[in-house]
Amino acid sequence: MKSALLFIPVVLLFGCSLKYGTTYQDESNVPEFIFTDATFTKYEDDAKKLNLSASVLEQYSEGNSMYAKDVSFQLLKKDGTIETEGSCGLLAANSDEEQYTLFDGITIKNQEEDLLVSADTLHWNGKSEQLTSSRNDMVSIKKGKTELHGSGFSASAVSKKFSFTGVITGNFSDEGAEESVEEPKKNTSETEGLVEDEDIE
Repeated sequence: MKSALLFIPVVLLFGCSLKYGTTYQDESNVPEFIFTDATFTKYEDDAKKLNLSASVLEQYSEGNSMYAKDVSFQLLKKDGTIETEGSCGLLAANSDEEQYTLFDGITIKNQEEDLLVSADTLHWNGKSEQLTSSRNDMVSIKKGKTELHGSGFSASAVSKKFSFTGVITGNFSDEGAEESVEEPKKNTSETEGLVEDEDIE
């Protein structure tokens, strides 16, 4: 697979912090490059794959790590149409490991599946194509008439299914039948039956 990058010589980041003006610094926690109002484009197989913009983008001396603030992004199909788009307050990633962590006011919209994910912290593993939250972080999912809020979120881009392992509230709609979900007991078979391995197709 041929890949080309424009504007920034690495993909995304996993560094120390945008808050680097503290009393003690070493080379590893001071950015090597700082860009403001940055625009980043990634190409794969001569086709545009990713558009990303940020108000501040920091690249660190390790070469595979950086941070970005006030981020908006678009993942594109081969025909140039938008597959997924989103935004977050802070993005951290490691391009070598394909590990990406999003923070603060996250929204991710998959156009094809008509699926909207909202959260304050999410982690994307590019190798396994898994989007996850921590056990206690709350995530909201909206797809058609189904709207769920819960913790312990996990979604697979491979199987196109998602699940919650914690407490869930919301409304679940299946083929015209709508059901209200109100604070089921945590980790019971009833809870898992409602949302475990929910198909998002």
